[in-house]
Amino acid sequence: VNEIVNEVIARVRAEGDTALVEYTNRFDRTSANSMQDLELGQARLQQALNGLPADQRAALEKAAERVRAYHERQKGESWQYTAADGPMLGQQVTPMDRVGIYVPGGKAAYPSSVLMNALPAHVAGVKEIIMVVPTPEGESNDLVLAAAAVAGVDRIFTIGGAQAVAALAYGTETIPKVDKITGPGNTFVATAKR
Repeated sequence: VNEIVNEVIARVRAEGDTALVEYTNRFDRTSANSMQDLELGQARLQQALNGLPADQRAALEKAAERVRAYHERQKGESWQYTAADGPMLGQQVTPMDRVGIYVPGGKAAYPSSVLMNALPAHVAGVKEIIMVVPTPEGESNDLVLAAAAVAGVDRIFTIGGAQAVAALAYGTETIPKVDKITGPGNTFVATAKR
């Protein structure tokens, strides 16, 4: 696994988008011609949300509300004080600029992964959230995409595996480099994150 992951990471770092398209076509059995084919716009997320049955949409929105409320209570605050002998002491809490979230796709499609990774970032004040989610054979899960709409994910790329982690970690011509990567994944994803 280490050998394969190291090779994938090296190729993504060297070849960027070209390697991502090739790996996605090979591993997810898709036929993308470019990264434009692998990015979903906000309209697609909204379409997924609008297309949910009312009970599923209500459950998703209630779950998002609960996750957000929980993390609001965890939020760290900046503080400072001046000690009796003169020095100013304190703590400065500053959100990251950009984070990446990995969300499993295919058989293991969990909208909860979207909510539990994107919403804490929003609460913390992260400016941009990039999501990667594999779509084997081009099949996406509308509940996962709807969760991304509810959670306020900024950009979504339909890529997965070690190549997605490498793209987030190092950036490519299309995918911006992130400050932190969160989310579950298989052994290749976990190895790449390490």
